[in-house]
Order: sequence, then C-alpha cells, then structure tokens
Amino acid sequence: MPSYLDPNLKVFSLNSNPALAEEIAKHIGINLGKSSVTNFSDGEIQINIEESIRGCDVYVIQSTSYPVNKHLMELLIMIDALKRASARTINIVLPYYGYARQDRKARSREPITAKLVANLLETAGATRVIAIDLHAPQIQGFFDIPVDQLLGVPILADYFKTKQLEDIVVVSPDHGGVTRARKMADRLKSPIAIIDKHRPKPNVAEVMNIVGNIEGRTAILIDDIIDTAGTITLAANALIENGAKKVYACCTHPVLSGPAIERISASSIEELVVTNTIPLPKEKQISKITSLSVAPLLGEAIIRVHEKLSVSTLFD
Repeated sequence: MPSYLDPNLKVFSLNSNPALAEEIAKHIGINLGKSSVTNFSDGEIQINIEESIRGCDVYVIQSTSYPVNKHLMELLIMIDALKRASARTINIVLPYYGYARQDRKARSREPITAKLVANLLETAGATRVIAIDLHAPQIQGFFDIPVDQLLGVPILADYFKTKQLEDIVVVSPDHGGVTRARKMADRLKSPIAIIDKHRPKPNVAEVMNIVGNIEGRTAILIDDIIDTAGTITLAANALIENGAKKVYACCTHPVLSGPAIERISASSIEELVVTNTIPLPKEKQISKITSLSVAPLLGEAIIRVHEKLSVSTLFD
C-alpha cells in the first residue's frame, strides 16, 4: 500500500530502467504513474499519460543508456506530454547521462553533444535534473535549470567496507579520475595511486606507469564509466605485474559495450562492483560482477527535492 501522503508527487518510468523506477517508487512509498510507450510501425514513439497530472510535481526516471537515441527521444516526448498536460514541475531523474563524454572540443570541428542534450531537455520543458556522477562536473553548468548531482562513491565505498579488505590502495585509472579516487580513499582511510596512461585514439588505452606504492597491497580501481573495459582491464593487469596482491574494480555506470564482458572475465580483476544506473541484461550478469542499487539514494533525493529540504546532506 502507498504510504507517502502527498498526492502531488508523481513518479513515472520510461523504458530504460523500469526495475530501478519500481524500486525508487517503493522506497518513496508511492505507486508508479500510469503511462504507456508504444511504437508506430515506422519506429516513431508514442507516449500516453494515463492519469491526471495537472498541477503535480512529476519525476521521470530514465537513463539515456543503450539504445541511447531511442531512450533520449522517449524522454523528450514524455517531457513535452507532461508540459502540455499542465504538470507544475517536470523533474528529470537521469541515473546515467548519455553523451556526457562529449563535453568539450578535444579536436577542431567537434560537437559538444553533452551541451546539445542539455539544451534539448530544457527546450522540451524540464524544470530540474537529478543525475548521478556526471562524467564531467561542468555539465551542471550546461543547464540553466537546477541540477542536483548525486555521488556513487559512498555506495561503492560502503560495500568495500563490508568486505574488510586489508592494505587497501585506491587507484585512479587516469589523471582525470583522481578526485573520485581521493573521495573513495578518504572513506576507506587508504592511500591512492594513479595510472599514467597514454590513449592513442578513442576506446584504445595504453598503460604507461604507476604513480604511488601498490606493492603487496589490495588495489581498488575506481572509474565513473566502464565502457569497453579496455582501460580497466589493462590497468588491473599492470597493477598485478607491478606487485599488487589483488585487484578489485568499481564504477557507477556499467556501460559494458562490445568486448567488455569477455575482457573482464579474462582479466585479473577479482570482482567488479557496479551500480544499477544502467540495467545489466542477463548475458552481462557474470559471477565477477556485483551490482548495487542506487534506488534508496534517488528515492531520498526525490523526497528531499519535493519537500524543499537540503540534498547535499546525502553526500555526508
């Protein structure tokens, strides 16, 4: 039975992560809003909202994960439908923000697609965004509406605390992830190390050298996204070759595309710990991968935003 008393709070799910949406609604104590997503025979998306949302504060849960463009289009159409149905606020809960890696011009004549997506969401009618671990924190500034960025590190760190590992060193697979590694190390009260790598072209990583002492230690590699798993598996093997006792890995967003599962299975990683910001289909659920839920974090954030309370206390 629903237990959250304010009928003006509505949570809707689209197709990218319905299981997570169910869990979030359960955490809040409400039923998911009734809506349907169908496709015309030519692939056009049609969305129907099957209950009144006039004057309500609506939260739409949708990761823009694979197939990215389909899930993004579903979200834009849903926002338009909510706007035209007179929702008071349209809050987009993006456990995973797709296109976030295209956040700057790395070469001439490149688009900044992360900014384009922000423009699309705003133009459609979104009034707030709640996301977890944006690939680059400056993406918050691509929006002219409030953005609450939640962190995956506390969830991952709490899991590793329960394992009671000894002689831990937290390792960042590149220079860009040092801040994340530092946050994890502070929670686990451990030192950090950095892998200095050179990437000749996208999705191809080449490990260079390790900065920091890892010999005889249990290494925990941390990243925000693991895509083809090239970086993380090369890093794990380099750590073992350089004297690490064991290697664990973790990330917030398990994109795990292409040869990722194969690479993780064959690597020296003991266990890969991820969250369910992106759902793992059956074929990706291997014994080496442990998935933790972000539903309590997102559910709590939604309640706090709705009740106009501080969201930053969730980072403590």
